Amino acid sequence: MGHWSISSPASPASPAPTPHSPLPTPHSQIAIEYNPQALVRGWAMTSLINVNLPEQSYEIAIPSVSYANAPSSLDQLGQQMASLKLGKKVLLVSNPTIFKHFGERAIASLTSAGFEVASCTLPPGERYKTLNSIQKLYDIALENRLERSSTMVALGGGVIGDMTGFAAATWLRGINVVQVPTTLLAMVDSAIGGKTGVNHPHGKNLIGAFHQPRLVLIDPEVLKTLPMREFRAGMAEVIKYGVIWDAELFAQLEASKRLDQLRYVKPDLVNTILIRSCQAKADVVSKDEKEGGLRAILNYGHTIGHAVESLTGYRLVNHGEAVAIGMVAAGQIAVELGMWQKEDTERQNALIQKTGLPTQLPSGVDIEAIIEALQLDKKVKAGKVRFVLPTEIGVVTVTDEVPSDIIRQVLRGM
Repeated sequence: MGHWSISSPASPASPAPTPHSPLPTPHSQIAIEYNPQALVRGWAMTSLINVNLPEQSYEIAIPSVSYANAPSSLDQLGQQMASLKLGKKVLLVSNPTIFKHFGERAIASLTSAGFEVASCTLPPGERYKTLNSIQKLYDIALENRLERSSTMVALGGGVIGDMTGFAAATWLRGINVVQVPTTLLAMVDSAIGGKTGVNHPHGKNLIGAFHQPRLVLIDPEVLKTLPMREFRAGMAEVIKYGVIWDAELFAQLEASKRLDQLRYVKPDLVNTILIRSCQAKADVVSKDEKEGGLRAILNYGHTIGHAVESLTGYRLVNHGEAVAIGMVAAGQIAVELGMWQKEDTERQNALIQKTGLPTQLPSGVDIEAIIEALQLDKKVKAGKVRFVLPTEIGVVTVTDEVPSDIIRQVLRGM
């Protein structure tokens, strides 16, 4: 098995909330216990967060940032996958930059645990998250005779995770996937919950499937190589959790002097960000695996954000920047509808600005084009666009009663 580099150009669902209906109140306190089995399996001071699902539960493993003697979780990848009794054939998928930093370490860990490893790199960026890239993964899977017991390992950010998960969901009608996220955004959001897919020229993530991973393995040390812009992008999703679910996390972020670069964020706060964000995602997904109701709240900021990404060709703004813009818009829509206090939207926007994320629409984006693009959003139901809107810090609601004139008014003010 070898390495391929693909270069550029290539539980039952919860009831759906009714408009303006309150959603289940989140827990204000999140307690994470160190699992005793973690020490047996070679994890020192590691938080193991369970995603409890009817068919296939799994763990999110997060070593403590400040625990100096803990082994790197990346170096434990093979051992942890072996404990899951997976088949011996593995396809490791990454992008060239991530593979250069971490690929050989991951392969060494897997081979030392007895796995047969092939690897593949795909070009970075949303514009390559297409069916063409998936076809190339299928070709490599075929060449290496991946079986139903085999595993695809996603080593990278959200784009790699989404594509690898979708390829695993559809190869032989579904094989194992393990997520090893290397960006903050993927660690706290996209690697968890089983949403996989690719983009269509007219919309983001319109082609996809739910396919849960067997394991999410987080190594906070890899964040040290993350470009500053990508760290900020991940902070958009962290702020989202504070607004929709965890007011205490929001308050801790507010108390930090700087959030725009990893080096200014204290290790204890990095631990808090990873643990509380992952726990929030796990809690929501455990209650609503396939977005029958509650899980829709995870789309806060994404409705307008996805439209902005699509209209700018996935080049001008990254996903986190688009979500930040979308949260500013959603917050102001909630204020205009009398659902949220102006002071709270100002707190949210100040936090977004503290991370160095944008709060204004990119110049040249047509407002009517955004309105039209909203109709292609996956959350549209019976022709109505559904918005996730905050009512207080830590609590949101879902509504399809947002007049287009209000959306236009808010967007013109940005």
